[in-house]
Amino acid sequence: MNKLWKSLSLGAGLLAYASFASFAEARLFDMDEFYLDNGLRVIVIPNNKAPVVQQMVWYKAGSADEQPGKGGSAHLLEHLMFRGTDTVKDNSFNKIIEDNGGEFNAFTSHDFTAYYEFVDISRLELVMFLEADRMRNLKITPDAFEKERDIVYQERKQVVENRPTAYFGESFSRDLWQEHPYARPVTGTEEEIQSLTIDDAQAFYDNFYQPENAVLVLSGDISYSTARNLAEKYYGSIENRKIGEKADFPKMDKFFETTTEMKLPHINTMRYVRSFIVPSFEQNKNKAFAFAVLAKYLGGGETSKLYEKLVLDSEDALTVSVSYDMFSRSYGLFTISALPAAGASSEEFCQEVDEALSDALTELTPEELQKTKKRMLAGLIYLKDDPRDAANIVGGLAAAGMSVEDIENYDRGIMNVTMQDIRAAADALLHSPNVRGVLAPEKGKNHG
Repeated sequence: MNKLWKSLSLGAGLLAYASFASFAEARLFDMDEFYLDNGLRVIVIPNNKAPVVQQMVWYKAGSADEQPGKGGSAHLLEHLMFRGTDTVKDNSFNKIIEDNGGEFNAFTSHDFTAYYEFVDISRLELVMFLEADRMRNLKITPDAFEKERDIVYQERKQVVENRPTAYFGESFSRDLWQEHPYARPVTGTEEEIQSLTIDDAQAFYDNFYQPENAVLVLSGDISYSTARNLAEKYYGSIENRKIGEKADFPKMDKFFETTTEMKLPHINTMRYVRSFIVPSFEQNKNKAFAFAVLAKYLGGGETSKLYEKLVLDSEDALTVSVSYDMFSRSYGLFTISALPAAGASSEEFCQEVDEALSDALTELTPEELQKTKKRMLAGLIYLKDDPRDAANIVGGLAAAGMSVEDIENYDRGIMNVTMQDIRAAADALLHSPNVRGVLAPEKGKNHG
């Protein structure tokens, strides 16, 4: 259950459109929503291609909402959610779903914790009962707590401490985010995990696991009316508790620029990353769409500008990509990642990327902007096809604060980006807090 939520990417190029207008007439997901009296937000995404359905529950609380010194409590609670209630005891939750041919898992991020079940439509009521039961009736026993805390601790050692790239990533995040909650690892540190108590896990559950702080997504072979009836039946009677105090996100508006370099064994090639702290959708939707288009133009695939300059033309890099995480509760993150070609020093490659970035921003034309937007729109056409993908995307966007209208009109947000918007985003990017990171093999200790 330790899978961490990865940032959503809605811009994968799949099919080119002749014009934007025809695409804009269609809704991306053709979804609907309603609220139960207890505040639970329910989103329904019908898809009748197969008799299957995915249920997801997104809690709008993650590691950023942990109390100081209590790192890892959100992730530990995620594990404990599978340890039973008075009705569904011990590990029965897992066995029941497996016996009914379903798939299930969960993940924790800085901003959210989410749970899902993918089942035949005939088993939907079963998993709705199971999920609603643990929303209000989780029973954390001392024995379960000790077992899961040890599992989480061992995961931390295996996944983070024994992986040089993860170790570097945490150091990089601390340098970038400083006093912001995003600087803290989602897993917590080893010391924090070991110091957690059963009361810490119970407090996180009591503070944040309740209807008014959650989004329920039902995606698949289900109608709106059936979804409403079942949601009322299984979730409607859950009472709200007072939502606990959430993260206090500090302003990150002071410009700084620094470099984090690390040499470690078991690294077989140099890695480069540069991340900028920029506005998210929650902070400014118009700027967010401009940054999304800018990321696609710079590093969205083999037709992107930085790929052309660094991989195809100069051959300074083996690969390069750019991502923009706009769907967070605080700031967004704009990141350039690359694998340098053999032989370059870190100083040389950092300079090469800076020059390529500057040239790419200078060379952006209205024609390039139109091509980039078309590629982004092409990637939206198949979003609804798989109920699992649709539930994951819509749930994440909704939990991040987007309305159904915002999500359905995501394509219009892309289409409306102008040259003035993207120029402003480019200028803002170069004046945003940022950190360059270089991870290189430790000389004489490279084991491949």
